[in-house]
Amino acid sequence: MPIAVVGLILLSVTLSAIAQISLKIGMSSPAVSTALARGEAGQIALSVVATPHILTGLACYGLGMVVWLAVLAKVEVTMAYPFVGLGFLVTLALGVLLLGETMSLTRVIGTLLVVLGVVLTAQS
Repeated sequence: MPIAVVGLILLSVTLSAIAQISLKIGMSSPAVSTALARGEAGQIALSVVATPHILTGLACYGLGMVVWLAVLAKVEVTMAYPFVGLGFLVTLALGVLLLGETMSLTRVIGTLLVVLGVVLTAQS
Protein backbone atom coordinates (compact mmCIF):
# COMPACT_ATOMS: atom_id res chain seq x y z
CA MET A 1 0.00 0.00 0.00
CA PRO A 2 1.49 3.38 -0.97
CA ILE A 3 2.69 5.52 1.92
CA ALA A 4 0.46 8.39 0.79
CA VAL A 5 -2.61 6.18 1.19
CA VAL A 6 -1.47 5.08 4.65
CA GLY A 7 -1.12 8.77 5.52
CA LEU A 8 -4.66 9.45 4.32
CA ILE A 9 -5.97 6.52 6.34
CA LEU A 10 -4.21 7.74 9.49
CA LEU A 11 -5.50 11.26 8.90
CA SER A 12 -9.06 9.98 8.55
CA VAL A 13 -8.76 7.84 11.70
CA THR A 14 -7.27 10.73 13.65
CA LEU A 15 -10.00 13.13 12.54
CA SER A 16 -12.61 10.61 13.68
CA ALA A 17 -10.95 10.29 17.10
CA ILE A 18 -10.71 14.06 17.47
CA ALA A 19 -14.37 14.29 16.52
CA GLN A 20 -15.29 11.85 19.31
CA ILE A 21 -13.36 13.84 21.91
CA SER A 22 -14.81 17.13 20.72
CA LEU A 23 -18.36 15.74 20.75
CA LYS A 24 -17.83 14.39 24.28
CA ILE A 25 -16.62 17.78 25.49
CA GLY A 26 -19.55 19.49 23.79
CA MET A 27 -22.14 17.12 25.22
CA SER A 28 -20.68 17.66 28.69
CA SER A 29 -21.00 21.44 28.46
CA PRO A 30 -23.26 23.22 30.96
CA ALA A 31 -25.67 24.43 28.26
CA VAL A 32 -26.25 20.94 26.89
CA SER A 33 -26.40 19.37 30.36
CA THR A 34 -29.03 21.89 31.45
CA ALA A 35 -31.10 21.32 28.30
CA LEU A 36 -30.89 17.55 28.76
CA ALA A 37 -31.99 17.87 32.39
CA ARG A 38 -35.05 19.86 31.32
CA GLY A 39 -35.89 17.29 28.68
CA GLU A 40 -37.23 19.79 26.16
CA ALA A 41 -36.40 18.50 22.68
CA GLY A 42 -36.26 21.93 21.05
CA GLN A 43 -33.96 23.35 23.71
CA ILE A 44 -31.73 20.26 23.51
CA ALA A 45 -31.42 20.59 19.73
CA LEU A 46 -30.71 24.32 19.96
CA SER A 47 -28.05 23.92 22.63
CA VAL A 48 -26.41 21.08 20.70
CA VAL A 49 -26.12 23.01 17.43
CA ALA A 50 -24.92 26.13 19.29
CA THR A 51 -22.07 24.37 21.07
CA PRO A 52 -18.69 25.02 19.41
CA HIS A 53 -17.17 21.66 20.40
CA ILE A 54 -20.09 19.79 18.86
CA LEU A 55 -19.79 21.81 15.65
CA THR A 56 -16.04 21.13 15.62
CA GLY A 57 -16.67 17.42 16.10
CA LEU A 58 -19.15 17.33 13.25
CA ALA A 59 -16.72 19.25 11.03
CA CYS A 60 -13.96 16.75 11.85
CA TYR A 61 -16.28 13.89 10.93
CA GLY A 62 -17.13 15.62 7.65
CA LEU A 63 -13.51 16.24 6.75
CA GLY A 64 -12.60 12.71 7.80
CA MET A 65 -15.29 11.36 5.50
CA VAL A 66 -13.89 13.32 2.55
CA VAL A 67 -10.41 11.95 3.30
CA TRP A 68 -11.86 8.43 3.61
CA LEU A 69 -13.49 8.75 0.19
CA ALA A 70 -10.05 9.54 -1.25
CA VAL A 71 -8.73 6.39 0.41
CA LEU A 72 -11.51 4.24 -1.02
CA ALA A 73 -10.77 5.60 -4.48
CA LYS A 74 -7.21 4.26 -4.21
CA VAL A 75 -7.36 0.90 -2.40
CA GLU A 76 -9.66 -2.04 -1.79
CA VAL A 77 -12.11 -1.49 1.04
CA THR A 78 -11.11 -4.85 2.56
CA MET A 79 -7.54 -3.55 2.84
CA ALA A 80 -8.41 -0.06 4.08
CA TYR A 81 -11.25 -0.69 6.51
CA PRO A 82 -9.35 -2.67 9.16
CA PHE A 83 -7.23 0.44 9.75
CA VAL A 84 -10.34 2.08 11.17
CA GLY A 85 -9.64 -0.10 14.20
CA LEU A 86 -6.68 2.15 14.98
CA GLY A 87 -9.28 4.69 15.99
CA PHE A 88 -9.76 2.69 19.19
CA LEU A 89 -6.13 3.32 20.12
CA VAL A 90 -6.15 7.00 19.19
CA THR A 91 -9.47 7.64 20.96
CA LEU A 92 -8.32 5.81 24.08
CA ALA A 93 -5.12 7.86 24.19
CA LEU A 94 -6.93 11.16 23.61
CA GLY A 95 -9.58 10.29 26.19
CA VAL A 96 -6.93 9.64 28.81
CA LEU A 97 -4.75 12.63 27.89
CA LEU A 98 -7.42 15.26 27.24
CA LEU A 99 -10.40 14.14 29.30
CA GLY A 100 -8.64 12.48 32.22
CA GLU A 101 -10.50 9.22 31.61
CA THR A 102 -9.21 6.07 33.27
CA MET A 103 -7.20 3.50 31.39
CA SER A 104 -7.89 0.08 32.85
CA LEU A 105 -5.90 -3.03 32.02
CA THR A 106 -8.95 -4.51 30.30
CA ARG A 107 -9.31 -1.47 28.02
CA VAL A 108 -5.63 -1.55 27.13
CA ILE A 109 -5.68 -5.28 26.34
CA GLY A 110 -8.84 -4.96 24.26
CA THR A 111 -7.45 -2.01 22.34
CA LEU A 112 -4.14 -3.80 21.72
CA LEU A 113 -6.03 -6.82 20.39
CA VAL A 114 -7.82 -4.57 17.91
CA VAL A 115 -4.47 -3.06 16.87
CA LEU A 116 -3.00 -6.54 16.48
CA GLY A 117 -5.89 -7.38 14.16
CA VAL A 118 -5.11 -4.28 12.09
CA VAL A 119 -1.44 -5.27 11.84
CA LEU A 120 -2.29 -8.84 10.81
CA THR A 121 -4.79 -7.65 8.22
CA ALA A 122 -2.35 -5.10 6.81
CA GLN A 123 0.26 -7.80 6.30
CA SER A 124 -2.10 -10.08 4.39
